[in-house]
Amino acid sequence: MTTTFLTGERGGPALDRPPPAADAARERARRRTLHRLTAVAFQLPALVLFTGLVLLPMLFALYAAFFRWGGFGMPSDYTGADNFTRLFQDPVFLGDLWRCLLLVVLSLALQLPFALAMAVLLNQRLRGRAVYRMLFFAPYVLSEAITGVLFGMVFAPGDGLADHVLGAVGLDGLGGEWFADPSWVMATLFLVMTWKYFGFHMMLYLAGLQSVPAELTEAALIDGAGPWQRFRNVTLPLLAPTLRISVFLSVIGSIQLFDLVWVVTQGGPDHHSETMAVTMFQYGFKRYQAGYAGAVSVVMFAVCLVFALAYQRFALRRDLEGATTTMRGDGT
Repeated sequence: MTTTFLTGERGGPALDRPPPAADAARERARRRTLHRLTAVAFQLPALVLFTGLVLLPMLFALYAAFFRWGGFGMPSDYTGADNFTRLFQDPVFLGDLWRCLLLVVLSLALQLPFALAMAVLLNQRLRGRAVYRMLFFAPYVLSEAITGVLFGMVFAPGDGLADHVLGAVGLDGLGGEWFADPSWVMATLFLVMTWKYFGFHMMLYLAGLQSVPAELTEAALIDGAGPWQRFRNVTLPLLAPTLRISVFLSVIGSIQLFDLVWVVTQGGPDHHSETMAVTMFQYGFKRYQAGYAGAVSVVMFAVCLVFALAYQRFALRRDLEGATTTMRGDGT
């Protein structure tokens, strides 16, 4: 029997071994697959929770909006778009849209400029500025329920703190039924909102101000720029990304405002402080008209979505493009 061996260059048996380039490509593919599996493993719990607690309820609310449904069992009385037709003929809901717009305008025109002014002030070298920062931020840490109960006592007609203070300075004629007067309820509610939320925006602005390079303001000072010129031409442009995020959060928060209004006024008096979220809660959990409440939730979601997409397209585009990063398959 004759046995034939294939020998390599050095006379030994030649092994059927792939070239080094094939080994490297196979290793890169294996590492790519491993990275993808790791990413899926980390994201899967969040995706399951998001699907079960957010996505499916949203889709079900959209489905229920086309039915006359009391909230028990499965919707069966299909009414088409009647809930939406009724919605835009309802003076209460149309008033909700107007009050939402009013809160947005007041927040952008008064609350955010006030927060920015306080941030600029507390960014200076002041004695005890850390204490002031903590005091101004503390209301944001309180829950909306506590805030509502607190200001319900502050603005209690007759014996509330607000009426006592006005009486002490000789302005007792300005006091009265703060939350019970249709002419004053939205102004009083906005005052409470400002007290509650301006500290959050102030801290955002403080973080943005502290990231402004001191060299730029010093160079502007050497060039003879005054405080207002330095703020307008140096600080404000560099603070623009923070301002845009703050505006976005303020507008979305105003559209979705619920818990503070519900604790303080429950939408009264006579719907004069009601918001879309309060209307949705009233119909869904008080009047058992869950189909109509679903239509309210769909419209509220559509308003938020349209604003978010438009704002991202026209205001946040540069910020998002600058923050976009990619990860290569090899992990670098």
